[in-house]
Amino acid sequence: MKLGMIITQTEPETIFNALRLALYSLEQGDNVCIFLSGKGVEIDQIEDPKFNVKAQAQKVLDAGGQFQACGTCLKLRNSDGSEICPLSTLKDHYEIVRDSDRIVTI
Repeated sequence: MKLGMIITQTEPETIFNALRLALYSLEQGDNVCIFLSGKGVEIDQIEDPKFNVKAQAQKVLDAGGQFQACGTCLKLRNSDGSEICPLSTLKDHYEIVRDSDRIVTI
Protein backbone atom coordinates (compact mmCIF):
# COMPACT_ATOMS: atom_id res chain seq x y z
CA MET A 1 0.00 0.00 0.00
CA LYS A 2 1.06 3.59 -0.56
CA LEU A 3 0.25 5.69 2.48
CA GLY A 4 0.26 9.46 2.15
CA MET A 5 0.27 11.62 5.26
CA ILE A 6 -0.40 15.34 5.32
CA ILE A 7 0.84 17.01 8.51
CA THR A 8 -0.29 20.58 9.18
CA GLN A 9 0.33 21.04 12.88
CA THR A 10 3.02 20.84 15.55
CA GLU A 11 1.24 19.43 18.63
CA PRO A 12 3.95 17.04 19.94
CA GLU A 13 1.82 14.06 21.02
CA THR A 14 -0.27 14.13 17.84
CA ILE A 15 2.77 14.34 15.56
CA PHE A 16 4.64 11.67 17.53
CA ASN A 17 1.69 9.27 17.14
CA ALA A 18 1.36 10.05 13.43
CA LEU A 19 5.04 9.21 12.98
CA ARG A 20 4.55 5.99 14.96
CA LEU A 21 1.84 5.02 12.45
CA ALA A 22 4.16 5.91 9.57
CA LEU A 23 6.94 3.74 11.02
CA TYR A 24 4.59 0.82 11.65
CA SER A 25 3.32 1.07 8.07
CA LEU A 26 6.88 0.99 6.75
CA GLU A 27 7.60 -2.07 8.89
CA GLN A 28 4.60 -3.78 7.24
CA GLY A 29 6.18 -3.19 3.82
CA ASP A 30 4.12 -0.16 2.85
CA ASN A 31 5.47 2.96 1.14
CA VAL A 32 5.01 6.13 3.19
CA CYS A 33 5.33 9.70 1.99
CA ILE A 34 4.67 12.58 4.38
CA PHE A 35 3.92 16.09 3.14
CA LEU A 36 4.41 18.90 5.63
CA SER A 37 2.26 21.98 5.12
CA GLY A 38 1.49 25.13 7.14
CA LYS A 39 2.77 24.75 10.70
CA GLY A 40 3.75 21.18 9.81
CA VAL A 41 6.98 22.47 8.23
CA GLU A 42 8.11 23.29 11.76
CA ILE A 43 8.22 19.57 12.68
CA ASP A 44 12.02 19.60 13.02
CA GLN A 45 11.76 22.33 15.68
CA ILE A 46 9.38 20.48 18.03
CA GLU A 47 10.97 20.07 21.46
CA ASP A 48 9.04 18.10 24.07
CA PRO A 49 10.39 16.01 26.96
CA LYS A 50 7.73 13.29 26.60
CA PHE A 51 7.53 13.05 22.81
CA ASN A 52 10.83 13.02 20.93
CA VAL A 53 9.45 13.98 17.54
CA LYS A 54 12.87 14.47 15.94
CA ALA A 55 14.03 10.97 16.88
CA GLN A 56 10.76 9.46 15.66
CA ALA A 57 11.04 11.35 12.35
CA GLN A 58 14.60 10.06 11.94
CA LYS A 59 13.36 6.50 12.49
CA VAL A 60 10.81 7.05 9.69
CA LEU A 61 13.58 8.32 7.38
CA ASP A 62 15.88 5.42 8.31
CA ALA A 63 13.08 2.93 7.54
CA GLY A 64 12.64 4.39 4.04
CA GLY A 65 9.88 6.93 4.62
CA GLN A 66 9.95 10.18 2.70
CA PHE A 67 9.27 13.69 3.88
CA GLN A 68 8.44 16.67 1.68
CA ALA A 69 7.74 20.19 2.88
CA CYS A 70 5.77 23.00 1.30
CA GLY A 71 8.31 25.43 -0.15
CA THR A 72 5.96 28.40 0.25
CA CYS A 73 5.36 27.53 3.91
CA LEU A 74 9.10 27.21 4.51
CA LYS A 75 9.83 30.54 2.80
CA LEU A 76 7.17 32.27 4.92
CA ARG A 77 9.19 31.07 7.93
CA ASN A 78 12.54 32.14 6.39
CA SER A 79 13.66 28.51 6.22
CA ASP A 80 15.55 26.66 3.52
CA GLY A 81 14.34 23.34 4.86
CA SER A 82 16.21 20.41 6.40
CA GLU A 83 16.59 16.66 6.00
CA ILE A 84 13.18 16.18 7.62
CA CYS A 85 11.72 19.22 5.81
CA PRO A 86 13.11 19.15 2.27
CA LEU A 87 11.89 22.00 0.08
CA SER A 88 9.08 20.72 -2.15
CA THR A 89 6.31 22.10 -4.34
CA LEU A 90 2.55 22.04 -4.76
CA LYS A 91 3.16 19.54 -7.58
CA ASP A 92 4.82 17.19 -5.08
CA HIS A 93 1.84 17.58 -2.73
CA TYR A 94 -0.55 16.83 -5.59
CA GLU A 95 1.40 13.72 -6.60
CA ILE A 96 1.27 12.31 -3.07
CA VAL A 97 -2.51 12.73 -3.03
CA ARG A 98 -2.88 11.36 -6.56
CA ASP A 99 -0.62 8.34 -6.11
CA SER A 100 -1.50 7.22 -2.57
CA ASP A 101 -3.91 4.41 -1.82
CA ARG A 102 -4.80 6.07 1.49
CA ILE A 103 -4.35 9.61 2.79
CA VAL A 104 -4.19 10.52 6.47
CA THR A 105 -4.41 14.19 7.39
CA ILE A 106 -3.07 15.34 10.73
